[in-house]
Amino acid sequence: MDEIVRAVSADGFVRITAAVTRDLVERARQIHMTLPTVTAALGRTLTAASILGSNMKDEGDSLTVRINGGGPAGTIIVVSDENGNVRGYVQNPSVDLPLKPNGKLDVGGAVGTDGMLTVIRDLGFGQPYRGSTKLISGEIAEDFTYYLAESEQVPSAVALGVLVGTDQSVLTAGGYIVQLMPGAPDGLITKLERNVAAAGYATDMLMECSVDEMIYRVMEGLDARILERDPVEYRCTCSRERVAAAVAAISDADLEEMALSGQVQEVRCRFCDAVYTFTPEEIQAMRREAESGE
Repeated sequence: MDEIVRAVSADGFVRITAAVTRDLVERARQIHMTLPTVTAALGRTLTAASILGSNMKDEGDSLTVRINGGGPAGTIIVVSDENGNVRGYVQNPSVDLPLKPNGKLDVGGAVGTDGMLTVIRDLGFGQPYRGSTKLISGEIAEDFTYYLAESEQVPSAVALGVLVGTDQSVLTAGGYIVQLMPGAPDGLITKLERNVAAAGYATDMLMECSVDEMIYRVMEGLDARILERDPVEYRCTCSRERVAAAVAAISDADLEEMALSGQVQEVRCRFCDAVYTFTPEEIQAMRREAESGE
């Protein structure tokens, strides 16, 4: 089962949120029929958004991540709710590239580095907070590390991984974000850097141990204390009512053209691939309702 686990050091200067996300990344792969390199790119983004989203406070809060580095995969968009449940899509799911010399998937080549990572936090009041930074490597984890330090002023280390099997299914996925709190002594920073380096790749850890054990490896010598854990999943919030509202919001001329075509209109959700159909009569009723509301 996918879950997010939060922990803190005994002195309160280090906090870590770690996740295992194999099932939700596999669900995304099945929906979008991604090839391995894009599976890894989308999966890493889903994991990061889930971790960040789970740290929001109130019901109804949402977090949106948008990545576009100019690479062949195109734009990646992921949305998380306040519990870390996520949905996402990638513009070009069929992109695949040769492995890098070290045998790893070339996520950076698929994503590119000529662009931005943008995080939008909608807390339900006023203008949503938006932060953006340039992409550093396109490998996703390094880009989130840079974003958190530069845009949100929180020194962080981010590790994300997706391991894809020979049948293109997801074998494991997950990662962590570990952050220093204000006032952390320099010696603690050095120790944490050593721990992160020694811990190695997120996928290697997840293949060998539980998410709790991954936390203890990264927090070695810091007396990590587990605070809470929550299940997470791939969850789309689309519905016929929401899609109908979106259709009704298009221009009157377009609604009229759709109604007069005599054809059933299909609208496909970008996140879960669900298809909603609307008859000409339903489109005409939307048009009349829009006119009466003017």
